Amino acid sequence: MKKILIAGCTQEISSFNPVTCKYDFFDISRGNEIYKFNKGLNTYIGGVIEEIEKTQNMHPVFTYNAQGHAAGILEHTSFLKISNELINSIEEHKGKVDGVYISLHGSMATTEELDPEGFILEEIRKILGQDIPLVISLDLHGVLTTKMLENCDGVTSLHTYPHIDFADTGKRAFKMLKKIMNQKVKPLCARVRIPTLVRGEELITEKGIFGKQIKYAKSLNSNNKILSAGFFIGNPFTDVPELCSQSYVFSDNDIELASQSALKMANDFWPNRKKMQAKLINIKKSVELGSKMEGTIAYTDAADAPSSGALGDSNAIISEMIQQNYPHSILSTLLDPKAAKFAHQKGQGSQITIPVGGAFDQRFKPLNLEWKVISISNEPFMLEKWGFLQTPGLTAVLKSGNLTIVVTSNPVMQVDRSIYLVNKLNPKDFHSVIVKSPHCEPEFYDNWVKKNFNVDAPGATSANVSSLGHKNCQRPMFPMEKNSKFSPKVEIYRK
Repeated sequence: MKKILIAGCTQEISSFNPVTCKYDFFDISRGNEIYKFNKGLNTYIGGVIEEIEKTQNMHPVFTYNAQGHAAGILEHTSFLKISNELINSIEEHKGKVDGVYISLHGSMATTEELDPEGFILEEIRKILGQDIPLVISLDLHGVLTTKMLENCDGVTSLHTYPHIDFADTGKRAFKMLKKIMNQKVKPLCARVRIPTLVRGEELITEKGIFGKQIKYAKSLNSNNKILSAGFFIGNPFTDVPELCSQSYVFSDNDIELASQSALKMANDFWPNRKKMQAKLINIKKSVELGSKMEGTIAYTDAADAPSSGALGDSNAIISEMIQQNYPHSILSTLLDPKAAKFAHQKGQGSQITIPVGGAFDQRFKPLNLEWKVISISNEPFMLEKWGFLQTPGLTAVLKSGNLTIVVTSNPVMQVDRSIYLVNKLNPKDFHSVIVKSPHCEPEFYDNWVKKNFNVDAPGATSANVSSLGHKNCQRPMFPMEKNSKFSPKVEIYRK
């Protein structure tokens, strides 16, 4: 019976979020808790579990999984605690496992380490040695680094944006690991790095032009010599030295096939870089237009998306609506622990006067309004499609005139409508809804709203990439440097 070690450490950060995060931003599971929390769910490890249970003569060894909430840069002391716990859990199995699967994201960074995933893989190799096959899975927004490639045998990545194929990506990782172990293939990776950061509608894989790269990567799987292929568009908000877009292809020791395939994806991607930038509308104009339209209207505030690493405490759009005496009903969220706590103290049905917004990010000025406390809660909930538990902490629904806000104590991902639905609020009942996510699955909003304004608001995850202020990533880089050049170069990695 071959033993497969399973572990994970995932987090997506924004280097432009002014608040660092700590150890308690992570949900830690150990041993068989990992099985319990992922079995049957659309998660990377959930996919691995499903696949391994269909495989004879392979037994999972669950060790440690740290699942971090998207946030600001991770304090290095917290990272050391997490990485030490992970490494120690693996060290117990030194010389006792036959293969390794590690669930990573690819967009971590700490206050001192700009390649945490590479560091983790390097430390694992020091313990287990170079001969044990090790395959990782990453987010499509991951930053695949040289150190990561030097310390693993294979990579799989998400093929969808918005993301829905977490479990499928885990399954592909396990299948690749199984091939390496059972069929004695010799993984060889070709990758091409492209000096481009992208954002916007054209990255939606189902309908955008970026989907061509993903379709091509998936088509390569019909060739038995291809072990894995994909394309990373990086996370523009994780400002690290190796941030870029990149294609990659793993083959069974076929350097020509891997190289030409990775080159094709990169060369097809480069000419579309200008089209793959967000088409934004300024706040004032969007509010002026929305006030004259029938609802429901979505105001996409990607700059304050907790799923991308922002805090969720921006009231920029709300403030402009109040300034313009917006005549329609408005639904939004805000991260504001003090306001949520005060609402809980006063209770449902009470009238309170308290400032909301800008609780952490000082670029946003708090709004001091009189509110009615519609409801209070403190219950975790699951996202509509993603297998990730959300813990909003003390939560209150506050209403002031035509404005209804769900105030939370912790950041909550808004890749769907769950933050509203769990608080008994239906976006369809409001004229305007502020959506703090760059993109959601179409059925959540786009399929039925009358208009979706992609607003050029300030924030830590702004789709206006040039406005963010990168300091660490390689330069020149498009769109910060409009005249960036691309000289395709294939990098080869193999044991």
